[in-house]
Parts: sequence; C-alpha cells; structure tokens
Amino acid sequence: MQTTKVEDPPLGTHGRDLHPSQISRSISFHGVDDPTPNGHGELPPRLNRLGISLSRRFKRAECLADISNGISSFRRAVEVPNVKKAARRKRELEARRVNDTIDEEIDQERVRLKKETAVRVLLLGQSESGKSTTLKNFRMMFAPGEWKKERSGWKTVVQLNVIHSIITILSVLQAEMSGEVLVDSEDDRSTINDIDEIEAAKVTDRHRLLITRLAPLNRVEAELKGRLGSSSEPVQSAPSPAPSKNNFRRMKGFSVRSWGNLLEENVRTSADSPANKPFDSITATISGYMDDMKTLWNDQAAHLALKRQGVELGDNAGFFLNDLDRVASRDYTVTDDDIVRARLRTVGIQEYQINLKQGQHGAHEWRLFDVGGCRTMRHAWLPYFDNLDAIIFLAPVSVFDQQLEEDPKVNRLEDSLILWKTICSSKLLATTQLILFLNKCDLLEQKLRRGVQVKKYLPSYGDRPNEAMAVVAYFRTKFKALSSQRDMLYIYSTTVTDTAATGKILYAVRDCMIRRNMESTQLV
Repeated sequence: MQTTKVEDPPLGTHGRDLHPSQISRSISFHGVDDPTPNGHGELPPRLNRLGISLSRRFKRAECLADISNGISSFRRAVEVPNVKKAARRKRELEARRVNDTIDEEIDQERVRLKKETAVRVLLLGQSESGKSTTLKNFRMMFAPGEWKKERSGWKTVVQLNVIHSIITILSVLQAEMSGEVLVDSEDDRSTINDIDEIEAAKVTDRHRLLITRLAPLNRVEAELKGRLGSSSEPVQSAPSPAPSKNNFRRMKGFSVRSWGNLLEENVRTSADSPANKPFDSITATISGYMDDMKTLWNDQAAHLALKRQGVELGDNAGFFLNDLDRVASRDYTVTDDDIVRARLRTVGIQEYQINLKQGQHGAHEWRLFDVGGCRTMRHAWLPYFDNLDAIIFLAPVSVFDQQLEEDPKVNRLEDSLILWKTICSSKLLATTQLILFLNKCDLLEQKLRRGVQVKKYLPSYGDRPNEAMAVVAYFRTKFKALSSQRDMLYIYSTTVTDTAATGKILYAVRDCMIRRNMESTQLV
C-alpha cells in the first residue's frame, strides 16, 4: 500500500499565510506519479477537507485585511482635513489678533491726535507746483535756527541745478547735430522761419568744441547726485551720445525721498572733511569751466535749439545761469534766495514742526506735511486727511500750455482743476480749511510777454485781454466755481520764490488759522 505524507508548511509560513493555489505544492506524494488513488484527479476526502478549510481561512484573512486597510484609509482621509482645518483656524486667529492690534493702535493714535493742540497743515498740488518752496518759506520765517543749520547743505543742490541745466543744453545741441527730435508733441516744438534766426541756429564747430570741453561735467553731476543719495555708477568724461527722446525724458528727473536728512548729512560731511576738501574740489572744478558755461548760456544757437526742440529748462534755471560769475566762483556762498529757487524733487513725505508766535496768544505749534505731487504718489495723501486743520493747495497758473511729465496727454492746468474739485468735494475734508495759492504768477507774466496766447490753449478764455491780471482773475473764477459749497475759502495770487511777498501771505495765513483754531476751542 502506498503511503501519502503531508509535509509541514515551510518555516515561517504556518499554513495560514499560503494561498489556496499553493496547497498542492505544499503536499508531496512519494512513490506515485498520480497522487489520486484512482488516477482521475480526485483527492482523498481527508485532504479535500483540509484544502477547503485552509481556503476558507485564507478568504477570511483577506476580508479582514481589506476591512483593516479600509478603516486605515478612512482614518487618514478624515485626519488630513482635520489637520488642515486646525492649521487654517490657527492662522485665522493670528490674523484676527494682528488686525485687532492694528485697529487698537489706530484708535489710540486718533485719540492722541484729537487731544493734540498742534495745527496740522497739508501742502498739496501736482508735481513742481511750489509745495517745497512754500515749505522753505515757512521754515525760513518761523524756524530760523534749523534753517541756518541746513543752509550750507543747499550749496550742493544749487551746483547740481547749474550743472544739470548745462548738460541739458549740451544734449539738445547734440540732438540738433544728429537730427534727433527730443519731444513727441508738435505743439512743444517751434519752427524757425526768420532767415537771420535760421543762420544763427546753425550748429558749428565752435559748438562741437564746447561739447567736448564741457564733457567732464557729466562726472561732476554724478558726484553731486551721489552726495544727495544717488547710487554711484560709471560716468564717461567724453561727450555722451546724442540722447533719444525716451532717455532724454529720463535724464530730466532726479529725486530724493526727503531733502531734510540729506542736507543735514551734507553739512556733517562738509564739517568733518579736512578743509572741506571734497566740496572744494567740486567747487574748483565748476569754477574752472565757468567761462565755457557762460559762453554756452549766452549763445543764440543754443537758445534757438532749445526752442526748436521744445525743451524747457527748470523754472529757475535762468536765475542761476544769469549769475554764473557768483554761483560758479570758488568762494560761492549760498543765499536764502538761492535756496528758495533751488530745485530738488522729493517723492517722499516731509514733515516739519514749527512754532508760530503771535503776541499775547503765545506760541502755536504747527505740523506741516509736504507730500509728493506726481500721480504715482497721490495715493499717499489719504492717510493725512484725518484730523486735518488746513490744506494749502498750490495751483501753478503758468502751466496752461504744458502737459504732465508722467502723462503727456494731460494738460497741467486741467489736472490741477480736477485735483481741486476732488478735494473740495471730499467728505473727509468737509471741516478742513482750504487755502488756494494761484502760484507762479511771475512766470505767467513772462510767458505772456513772449506772446503766448492763452485762448490758443483755453478756447473758453475767449477775447479777454492776454494780460497777467486778467488771466489770473479768470483762473480764480474757475477754481472758485468748483468750491461753491465751501463757506470759507482763501485765495491768494502768489510767487512763492518772492520771499518778501510770500512772507506777508504766510503771516495772513497764520493769523487766519490761529483765529479759526481759537474759535473752534471757544476762546473767542
């Protein structure tokens, strides 16, 4: 009789880890080719029952494993969103805490400002309207101590204004030689038809020589800008290539965040330098080119080139270039008139505190804010509207024929009218005293004397006299009509570079604000 032997499962398997398909391989039969007794593939009952039992166990184990895996997957699916939700909740609580802290600080600041007795005055207006010049007048008159500390620092600014104007003229002459057009608008350029002017406007070898001789001023300009905060960059002493109309617009502007700290730093640097050597070297260099600069400024072809290209120098360029014997000398000392006319464009917020005295009423503290006027800076005005006592709005009346530098499609006078209308209609400024300066009346008069017709640019002006007084009166009516809802409005015709005349106006503004402040506190 043949013997059938059931071997133990392989070590570590224990039977239950085997798949039913492996059962036949774990059973060995010795001595026969066919494991079935009848040769027809039927297992003995004992082995058949063993296979069925093992198969059921394996199926049950697979079901239990599937259930276990399903429970684990479900737990993971539930736990992941819970973790994310907890993290999101934590972030929301932290953001709410920060927001509440900021709101509390704002409320505290508002309470502090309401208790503050200082008069808050905001200087507003488009770029180059005269805001910084008005601020200089305030500080010169009512903060003379601080004004004197900064005076020597303004020498660098005046020298930069002079050198920048000379380089601009040289760039225009180079454009003339290369046939380049520096401005886009036909209205800005002038056509020269007079035969004598055509002859005088020709650029000759003498002008090429001046361009070459004055080329080192490019390096001087870079050094002066560096002292005022500009990043240093390599500058060629050789004549620069003729500028295109795009990079010419870029070279027109140089700006700083605030001139107060820069000027104080200039003063300290000058004081710490042995015998002021760095400053003396620049002054000596400028004085060495004084004769060539005078020749260029007095050259008729240079002025005709500016006219033909439609390029205007700064408002006060003539003030310095007509006085090169003094401004470009080795012993040049800056004056108050120089400082008032010096141009240093600011794009940040300037804040100054001054004490204004008036007889028996003692001293009144004023906080003056000068904010940037270009379009990209006007969003910064809004935070200063809260708890404000007065706005001094400067509208230059000489710009009726000019466009905004940042948007040549917009007329500058129209831009001022839109700004003024916005301020007058603002509910935040309903109780704020508005003071309007129709500024740059001197430049308006000069422009009208040159024959510029207002009605060409403002058809609504009609047949009114083309005279300064009539034009200013017309503009006064236009601005006043936009502020008809205002009970109290003060309008002044100003030339803020005239320190004597501006001083009288500022005294009037001071008296007005002090009286209004006393009325609000029921002292009068």
